[in-house]
Amino acid sequence: MATLGDAPTDSNARADSVESRRVFIFLVVAFGLSGATALVVYATGGLTDSPQVAFGLPLWLVLVSTFYMFSPAVANVVTRVVTDEGWDNLRVRPAFRSNLRTYLLAWLAPGLLTTIGTVVFFVVFPVYFDPNASAFRDVLPPGAPLELVFGVQVLQGLLLGATLNTVFAFGEELGWRAYLLQKLLPLGRRRAVLVLGVIWGAWHWPIIAMGYNYGFDYVGAPWTGFLAMVWMTTATGTFLAWLALRADSVWPAALGHGMINAFAGIGFIFATSGAPSLLGPTVVGVVVAVPWVLLAIVLLIRSPVFRTSPPVR
Repeated sequence: MATLGDAPTDSNARADSVESRRVFIFLVVAFGLSGATALVVYATGGLTDSPQVAFGLPLWLVLVSTFYMFSPAVANVVTRVVTDEGWDNLRVRPAFRSNLRTYLLAWLAPGLLTTIGTVVFFVVFPVYFDPNASAFRDVLPPGAPLELVFGVQVLQGLLLGATLNTVFAFGEELGWRAYLLQKLLPLGRRRAVLVLGVIWGAWHWPIIAMGYNYGFDYVGAPWTGFLAMVWMTTATGTFLAWLALRADSVWPAALGHGMINAFAGIGFIFATSGAPSLLGPTVVGVVVAVPWVLLAIVLLIRSPVFRTSPPVR
């Protein structure tokens, strides 16, 4: 470590600056692949007229779940190959035993926060709350108690979020939190997290422009949808970054991301038709995301994870 009067060495200077070339290549690959996938989706009928493929799944869902969602992971690999970076610091070691609390928070916090946000939405907009879940009952077996079905949905979210959803979320997290976040840390941890939140939100814009998450029936579509997505990704991304940095592993972030996706639409159970998607009742709604925003503020201000200087590697 250099003393106060020492000039910085070349290695320290490189460690203290953003690796612009690698960041640029990563973004080109991640946005290029996702954008190309979105163009294919658009050219084959978009989200509404997409042809069905294997197992009756629409083509757009298959493409978004694979090429689109895994584009950040591909960008990680391509950037390392093109720049001869090597394979150190992939951050794929689970480090489970030393981070049990982190994994537990990744598993349970997303469902709790999203549920709180959903309750806030219905309190602010009671006109969209249906205590009988009439729309949802249409797909229930006759006589099935709503409480039981709701419990099953929660249990299913806890299980699928920690398994299948985590696998798909890994494709994003290996790029966003395990690679790009690390490259942005020289900006300062708080600033890096906020910048990544905006980037992650903008990465969703091509499919939002086709109606994903928000549709088109809202004021200022799709531009206000773009902003709403950045609001949500910056808030939830702060939590995911906290998980990844705390454990120095991609897996807690992948688990947390999977759980966010698993509970994203839980508010639909009690929502009437016509609920304003820009505001709720899903996690991408501005109001539902408010608890996430409050948590992000607390973490950014108070957590030692974001006060610690990035390590020199």
